Amino acid sequence: MIELNHHSARACLLAMTLFSWGLSTARADDPWIVYEGGEGPGKGKHIVLVSGDEEYRSEEALPQLARILSSRHGFKCTVLFAINPADGTIDPAVTSNIPGLEALAGADMMVIATRFRALPDQQMKHIDDFVNSGKPILGLRTATHAFSYPKGATGPFAKYDWQSMEWPGGFGRQVLGETWVSHHGRHGVESTRGVINPESQNHPILRGVEDIWGPTDVYTVIHLTGEARILVHGEVLEGMKPTDKPVSGPKNSPMMPLAWTRPFTGSRGRTSRVVCTTMGAAVDIQNEGLRRLLVNACYWGLGLEDRIPPRSNVDLVGAYSPLNFGFGKHRAGLRPSDLK
Repeated sequence: MIELNHHSARACLLAMTLFSWGLSTARADDPWIVYEGGEGPGKGKHIVLVSGDEEYRSEEALPQLARILSSRHGFKCTVLFAINPADGTIDPAVTSNIPGLEALAGADMMVIATRFRALPDQQMKHIDDFVNSGKPILGLRTATHAFSYPKGATGPFAKYDWQSMEWPGGFGRQVLGETWVSHHGRHGVESTRGVINPESQNHPILRGVEDIWGPTDVYTVIHLTGEARILVHGEVLEGMKPTDKPVSGPKNSPMMPLAWTRPFTGSRGRTSRVVCTTMGAAVDIQNEGLRRLLVNACYWGLGLEDRIPPRSNVDLVGAYSPLNFGFGKHRAGLRPSDLK
């Protein structure tokens, strides 16, 4: 019989606990979270979710989305954060540091929800390599203006800037289909109802999707080309409740695109499946219809559309009480390990 010492016994117990819970294999001091996944259609597929915005709490939304994808559907998920290098805490106001982007090298899909980031070249190279890999990308809310570099910047990735002239509209317009234009609904006053485009109602991403609503406002979208397929339009509501009436007048005539797909062919000649939605704040993720659209989008992006069930299980995993959107309102002092 093998006798374990105190430290070995603790190590065994920890390993068994992590295995049984299906939780992160990352160390407690790692500036990211890994959910290993398990059985399900997504088994063997790795999705990297990149957070980093000062306003819409992507640091809360993406861990919840990752838990759903991992626990309910079997995908391995790695969640990355804007990290303050001084103390290792999650700090969305730090626009120049997202550790762990090298995980994209082994990823099958990227979900991105950043806003006006100016990452150093060694980090941006991992994003650029993925963008040109032909692998699928899902952009949420402020990903249309994911990057912002100082005026006159000449680095190899300055073209990703949302106002780029070299690559018009930068990452947002070139890859996702649109960059930042303006708020279309009144921010914080007029919420959004998703209206499914009848021409796309049979698209796999919309399977089982209904009753989309979120407190964030509709964004202006004017640059989508004919290669984009609009899945959902955004109806501007008079107030901040899902039962509120649509506003009358030109805001809803016609309605703005809210979610769409498009192909993107990168510098290596490889074409990616791209999905974008201008919803995606942490409070939006409380809506079941939007969660189902996002989960289905991951299936579709990865070529697993035949595995999308009639009504995907998108039940929340664990407690989820996200903070409302707004600047300077993130939960200070949190580390990625606190969100496991």
